[in-house]
Amino acid sequence: MIKINSVEAWVYRYPLATNVQTSFGTMFDRPMVLVKLIDEDGVAGIGEVWCNFPAVGAEHRARLIESVFKPLLAGESYSSPSEAFDLLTKKTWVLGLQTGEFGPIAQCIAGIDVAFHDLMARRDEIPLWKYLGGVSDSVRTYASGINPTKAEKTAEMALEAGYRALKLKIGFDPAHDIQNIKSLHALLGRDGELMVDANQAWTLNEAREMMQKIAVYDIKWLEEPIHADRPNDEWFSVKSSGNTPLAGGENIIGAYSFDNLIEAGYLSVIQPDLAKWGGLTGTVTVAKKIMAAGMRYCPHYLGGGVGLLASAHALAAVGGNGILEVDININPLRTIFVDRFFEPSSNLMKLGNSPGLGVDFDLTSINKFRVQ
Repeated sequence: MIKINSVEAWVYRYPLATNVQTSFGTMFDRPMVLVKLIDEDGVAGIGEVWCNFPAVGAEHRARLIESVFKPLLAGESYSSPSEAFDLLTKKTWVLGLQTGEFGPIAQCIAGIDVAFHDLMARRDEIPLWKYLGGVSDSVRTYASGINPTKAEKTAEMALEAGYRALKLKIGFDPAHDIQNIKSLHALLGRDGELMVDANQAWTLNEAREMMQKIAVYDIKWLEEPIHADRPNDEWFSVKSSGNTPLAGGENIIGAYSFDNLIEAGYLSVIQPDLAKWGGLTGTVTVAKKIMAAGMRYCPHYLGGGVGLLASAHALAAVGGNGILEVDININPLRTIFVDRFFEPSSNLMKLGNSPGLGVDFDLTSINKFRVQ
């Protein structure tokens, strides 16, 4: 039994020179919410809570941890991270019904779960990927966050850093989207891989039309062409209108929902975001189901360095042919923790054998970005 003595949460924001654009909104800074657990022996673990949208959401999630989850955790003992995950989910279910805030609540639990796993692996003095049952510390990566403006220039920077797979944001002006796809497809050549993400931008008819237009570009997947909650028949209609594999999963919450998604079978690539739901407890379980069903598990992630490391450890733990999303945009809240794992090329991440997430987190190095 592990007794949790201390629970803390902090908010950081890195101001952007170039905004991050999606079809549904723009990020004017890069937020990060960290949660830290310390047990009765003084061993600490760090986790990250998803907080990209809405723009004011980071501070709210940190306050949820302080006001709701700290009283549930501090002074209590647990046999495992999964026991804590299940108990926190059960004890906050009515709160979610009352407030409608199932998303923020699930995101807080996810960050706490990552912190608990980090703590446990550090206690055992083994890397998290090995604690979770993995056999290799290597994961392949792709460059994400390529905005519709200056897409070719950003892609060139990614290729120079060693990436051989890129993901472009689309879902804006169709003609401009196609031009960007053409440009990046030419840059990558035969050996590169191109993925595109519409961020739920289109109606069914718009998605069907775009599936036909992009069919000639050998795109490895089209991510979230329509709203994530659209009925299965609409997703199958999109799938049947072209030859590009479909991807999604970042906006799915709950093991039952993932079971239904896997069973439905319209996605070729499923992308749980462990900082939005599940942490490592939920995500590793779902990832194994995805792979058992013959689909591809590729973690979704766009945040700070702690969540990216956790996503990498999850992928390393389950193996398979998945590929890890790495934001190409400047963000010291990410790079200060993860850059050391990318040498010599950004195309591959080597997690190593240091305990837990593999980093001794010196948070004083990012104090200038702390806002709460």
